Amino acid sequence: MVIIGAGLAGLTVALQLAPRHPVVVLAKRNLDEGATAWAQGGIVGVLGSDDSIESHVRDTQDAGAGLVDEHTARFIAQHSAEAVEWLVERGVPFSPDPEGPLGLHLTREGGHAVRRIAHAADATGKAIHDVLLDEVRRHPNITLRERWMAVDLITSRHLKTDGSPRCYGVYALDIDRQRVETLPAAAVVLATGGAGKVYRYTTNPDTSTGDGIAMAYRAGCRVGNMEFVQFHPTCLYHPQERSFLITEALRGEGGQLKLPDGTRFMAAHDERLELAPRDVVARAIDFEMKKHGLDHVWLDATHLGEAFLKSHFPTIFARCLALGIDISRQPIPVVPAAHYTCGGVVTDLDGRSDLPGLYAVGETTYTGLHGANRLASNSLLECVVLGKTCAEHILSQHESGLPVLPAWDESQVENADEQVVISHNWDELRLLMWNYVGIVRTTKRLERALHRIKLLRSEIDDYYANFRVTRDLLELRNLVDCAELIVRSALSRHESRGLHYSRDFPQTLPVSFPTILTRKPKRKAAPWAA
Repeated sequence: MVIIGAGLAGLTVALQLAPRHPVVVLAKRNLDEGATAWAQGGIVGVLGSDDSIESHVRDTQDAGAGLVDEHTARFIAQHSAEAVEWLVERGVPFSPDPEGPLGLHLTREGGHAVRRIAHAADATGKAIHDVLLDEVRRHPNITLRERWMAVDLITSRHLKTDGSPRCYGVYALDIDRQRVETLPAAAVVLATGGAGKVYRYTTNPDTSTGDGIAMAYRAGCRVGNMEFVQFHPTCLYHPQERSFLITEALRGEGGQLKLPDGTRFMAAHDERLELAPRDVVARAIDFEMKKHGLDHVWLDATHLGEAFLKSHFPTIFARCLALGIDISRQPIPVVPAAHYTCGGVVTDLDGRSDLPGLYAVGETTYTGLHGANRLASNSLLECVVLGKTCAEHILSQHESGLPVLPAWDESQVENADEQVVISHNWDELRLLMWNYVGIVRTTKRLERALHRIKLLRSEIDDYYANFRVTRDLLELRNLVDCAELIVRSALSRHESRGLHYSRDFPQTLPVSFPTILTRKPKRKAAPWAA
């Protein structure tokens, strides 16, 4: 079994599979550089006496603006307590509360009716990732390969046979040795995260280049809801720190958004004020910035006091202080930034894609949970719940022998002559996506973006065909695929809903459906998706 990605989704699958099967986990950078370790807020657990499955499903649906699959939301909510308990059993050091359910302190974030977020201060993702990674490292049946990047999936077309479509493994680049190896696998799991790096400003780590989404799409899998890119309302605005997230939990505990003169502005946009869903808050900040000609707005938490802020938000307090901002005495300069990819590879609740043998879990996927806007802290929950069901399905399958797979062919390529082509196209792609396909969109800007993306694709494809692959080239290739999917999806949605807001179609239609794209030539969908 090959798992591509070493975040929470990938490690969960690995730990479930390893007792019965050898597992190889690929990480294209260091093992601690994925998005999971950057997650601050927490993980949803329906645990409290004031909470219920119905309440969590309702909040998920409200945030998802009519495009949440109720069956998916209910299934994941029903397994939320079990997911949190599984992490507690592994030793994750969640913030304690002797009087709380499971002895845990629960916090509240935007869009949630009650406190239901289990967290480890303001560094939940790192706490979870450290524990699971340590367990994975000690497991004799799991092989971790750092600085290995998937190039493409190996499918039936590589075998040049008339057999049924299937995934047989992956071509992977050993970055240090600069060699592409053939990795056969009875099952391949994509757990590569989202595509936030397609934008100039993002809270995502450098690993978030849409690799799994692009590879699956190129292999013929359907991709859904790519127009819904969540912009986190509050990324730290500072010249020395462009990707530091100010967690939503700070607003959940009473942080207030203000203009430079100290005026709170959320009341003019939503009755829920700072606890409105992220799309509402991000658009409100974007509106106020443009209205007043601002580079940022302020998030004021000074009234919460130094002791409270140091106790509940130690990472944010320390990082801001290192940059000269004492958040107990000064408001925090913040700006929206691309944060979460709500769409992705279409899968069922077992992680199955359209291509037999290929699974996907986590931010790489579209399961119907997030709809048009992700509810805060549902993402870590999805990784654990569906990571377990994915592993269970893989274990239930009868393994058959794998065919001999062709080796990677580099006979017609040479070393790149000028890397500036990659860096220039990377910068141009991210800038045009930020300017033309951001929080507020127009049809004209989307059409211009698509035209330029096609030109960039031509240049990138030509470069890919003639030179040996590198991590930068592969990431650029995947990003341009994801950029096109985002723009094409946005152009096909003639309304404003959730994270997609169009000036040309400002109204929300009474009935709407997910946006599903299939690469031509079209293939028959998987039986479960028919």
